[in-house]
Amino acid sequence: MEALQKDYLDRLTSIKSQIQESEELKSYLDEEGDEEYKALIDKFENEIHQVYTDVADNHPLQVIALEDALLDHDLEALYLPKAMGYTVLRGIKNENWEYERPQKQFKKILEFIISSSNFDQVKRRVGQSLQIGFALSSDIWITNIINVVNNKQVRNFLESQNMLKYHDLRNRKTAYIKYAKQFQSLNFYTADFPTNKQEVIREFKLLKKFLLYRADNHGDQNASLMPHISKLIQNQSDFEKDPRYSELLFIIGLKYDLPEGDREKIKSYFNELRDTPEFDKKLFDVLVRLHSEFQIDAAAELRLVNTFDLSKDDKISAFYKVVDIIHSKGYMNEEAINASRDFYYSNEGLSFQNTALRASIFGYFKRLLKQLAETDYVDYFEINKVMVQYINVFDNQQFSHDIKNTSLIYIKKLLRHFTDKRGKDYQDIKKYVWSNFKDLDFMNEKELKELFKTKRKAKPKTA
Repeated sequence: MEALQKDYLDRLTSIKSQIQESEELKSYLDEEGDEEYKALIDKFENEIHQVYTDVADNHPLQVIALEDALLDHDLEALYLPKAMGYTVLRGIKNENWEYERPQKQFKKILEFIISSSNFDQVKRRVGQSLQIGFALSSDIWITNIINVVNNKQVRNFLESQNMLKYHDLRNRKTAYIKYAKQFQSLNFYTADFPTNKQEVIREFKLLKKFLLYRADNHGDQNASLMPHISKLIQNQSDFEKDPRYSELLFIIGLKYDLPEGDREKIKSYFNELRDTPEFDKKLFDVLVRLHSEFQIDAAAELRLVNTFDLSKDDKISAFYKVVDIIHSKGYMNEEAINASRDFYYSNEGLSFQNTALRASIFGYFKRLLKQLAETDYVDYFEINKVMVQYINVFDNQQFSHDIKNTSLIYIKKLLRHFTDKRGKDYQDIKKYVWSNFKDLDFMNEKELKELFKTKRKAKPKTA
């Protein structure tokens, strides 16, 4: 993490002065009412949010220092409810939807809110964050926080937010997903860059998530990260070939444009590992997992082509030579399809390298159909011909199933757009889908009838 730089501190200092000198604060201190506190929120929280956004976008490793700076009584606990929500969502969860380790920043902000003279106003804005944060935390951790609170009213409030229904995994998962949607357009992510093996074990999951998020959402705002990334790459001996470190380098090589010296350092590192047992399997496993969880486009895979020494005669070189052809020629090009076929048939159908190739090709189709406009549905007809070629090459049930589901999402989007069932567009789509989906065994006649069936509107109830 980094200290908060002076210009951000100066902006916060200015906001504090404005708050303390404002008529809104004077009115609130006189009346101590909800309306008066809301007037403070309406006037000043947007300014604080702009500071937070600028830090998170351009200097994300200063986010924790910024949140610490917000713990200032002269800010009258403004923006802390939102900051608490950020801390709740940053924590890494396990398969039971519980935090893998206690969330120190969540605790720090909560304890400050408890000590604030504005607690009665703030508590109305943090209930949902507390409920989700407590739901993902251990009972011992929660009890340790509550037990040090002397004020009975505050204790009762905190205890009421530790809800029994969230002891059930399904309720906890559903509530978290619903809660997270409120924050999906906001940037609040940060992470620590490890300096040794023990730290990489501890920080791996959060840093991995952070690096992928930054690459996909703030690719042009990562200048402040590059010195930390370079240091991570250059200090390879500190990490003792730990597989987590290898995966971080793989992600960096895949997602980030690096100086030649850093990319050569990664290439050298992977060259040493390529002679170790099952390294290729581990690498392809990571690639398949990343394809399923995140967006990996042509530019990303071409970065990896330049991260591996393709003169080495092994499965990795064979795979990335095919990838290079696919990306340079285009996956719809006949040469790319033939190269994919030759590579695929040279391996066992369910081999890890074939699984990676299927994931790469499916990623293309998924991205393309997601971006395809309704008015370009004729292009879908042409794309489908290429999808059929790859379906025939791979002869894999899961690949066919994934193509079917992705196609169906696009078809349903078309049917919502073209609602005139007598119109040419609708009829063309219906004719094409009816013929091709049956031929591909995507849907049977009964399912196709259901897809194109007119949905009857419910009759209004009569008294």
